[in-house]
Amino acid sequence: MNALAGKRGLITGIANDNSIAWGCAKAFRAMGAELAVTYLNDKARHYVEPLARQVEAPLLMPLDLNQPGQLEDVFERLRAEWGRLDFVLHAIAYAPRDDLQGRVTDCSRAGFLAAMDISCWSFIRMAHLAEPLMTDGGTLFCMSYYGAEMVVEHYNMMGPVKAALESATRYLAAELGPQGIRVHAISPGPLKTRAASGISDFDALLYKAQEKAPIRSLVDIDDVGEATAWLATDAARRMTGQTLYIDGGYHIVD
Repeated sequence: MNALAGKRGLITGIANDNSIAWGCAKAFRAMGAELAVTYLNDKARHYVEPLARQVEAPLLMPLDLNQPGQLEDVFERLRAEWGRLDFVLHAIAYAPRDDLQGRVTDCSRAGFLAAMDISCWSFIRMAHLAEPLMTDGGTLFCMSYYGAEMVVEHYNMMGPVKAALESATRYLAAELGPQGIRVHAISPGPLKTRAASGISDFDALLYKAQEKAPIRSLVDIDDVGEATAWLATDAARRMTGQTLYIDGGYHIVD
């Protein structure tokens, strides 16, 4: 239970207590890690701050990826306060609603670029900023979904964006591996989160996953968190560059 004692990590993307990032934060903390937590804006802070207190996070920082320099400010504070970093969780995604709910064929250039910037490029930028702080190696995580690999009805433009994110994961793993930095994409099954609320007919997607997954059950944020935290331990030190499905086996079924 103390496999991450003495480790320090950054958790981004917590919106409320239904967030996948929150499930991960709880699991990292349960394994003994010390956490830094970010929140989107003042409105979000109202929901995130009590959760940060629950995991005894000494650092709580704003992070709006649309605000120039804010991501760099987060890593500068981590450098100043901690001087090193052992893991980073990127659990942030965005697409304009009109583009997300329409056909990929019809998506706007601006919408596609915004989705790629926030959902994919920001992970690459986090890796760049984390690298000099991971002097003893570390682990980087991002959140993907099955729609990156297969066409999932109503997932639309986020499919190509998540496919780019998974590809970036592999390239980052290859480039950072010599420094002892491992990189993984986590691909949970469908979960009722704030981010999922923007997907049309999401309840039908949940029902289909529960009916077809071999274990006949939906995953929850704790399932995702515990598996993700384990990947940051020394027990997974020879694993990198993978997209890891935590979906009850749904991805193996036709």
